[in-house]
Amino acid sequence: MLVNALSVDVEDWFQVGAFETTIARSDWDGLEHRVEANTDRVLALFDASGVKGTFFILGWVADRYPALIRRIADAGHEVASHGWDHQRVFTMGPEQFRADLAAAKAALEDAGGTRVTGYRAPSFSIDTRTPWAHIVLAEEGYCYSSSIAPIRHDHYGWADAPRRAFRPVEGAPLVELPITIAAVMGREITTGGGFFRLLPNRVTDRAVRGANAAARPAIFYFHPWEIDPGQPRVAGAPLKSKLRHYARLGAMAGKLERLIATHEWGRMDQIAAREAARLQ
Repeated sequence: MLVNALSVDVEDWFQVGAFETTIARSDWDGLEHRVEANTDRVLALFDASGVKGTFFILGWVADRYPALIRRIADAGHEVASHGWDHQRVFTMGPEQFRADLAAAKAALEDAGGTRVTGYRAPSFSIDTRTPWAHIVLAEEGYCYSSSIAPIRHDHYGWADAPRRAFRPVEGAPLVELPITIAAVMGREITTGGGFFRLLPNRVTDRAVRGANAAARPAIFYFHPWEIDPGQPRVAGAPLKSKLRHYARLGAMAGKLERLIATHEWGRMDQIAAREAARLQ
């Protein structure tokens, strides 16, 4: 049985793309921080399930909660980068992106005591607008990225990108691991996040089995805030954003437990290494 990638994008409830036009970054430190407690709940869930995964963590979080990063690493999970403060890659230029990578990596490595070799762009924001992004990642020594959603979506997507691991920079060892796609009533969606919360588990189960049948590991993701139904509500956010963010938060932990029990899961770096060997 193939081992699939279990990944967690570690950011707090106020740092998500859905609220980026509603909550200013300058207000973040004054808001209630729940990322540490929620991530500890994820760690406990993984421990009870006997699985290891990859935590793509904001440098902003590592800077404020270094002990949390150490707990993740000490539990045998991979510490990887989610950038500094969830700024989408297509809003930056190459050098600003390089600086963002460097700041996040330094904070994560200082806190976790392990080398950071993996990266996921906030909101899967590497796409046709950022032809330089993978080049910068390769130059900065990253082994893999998991930053592409090969679909069309109003917030993200690179519909024409490959749907299995590939080398995005000729002559460089960097591997891109696109998020796995599921099909629902003729529409393509990502496996994870809000779609996973909203839809029956069988949708994701089918996508994982389909990827495995094609000899591909599935790549699944979620966020710690998604298992926190008690988080603050953002009154001024657009209705669509609120529906996306708050729907079925109370169901998420149970859904995750069932998904983890149904398939084989592991760390992204281990899967990236196997895919890199296949691509040689």
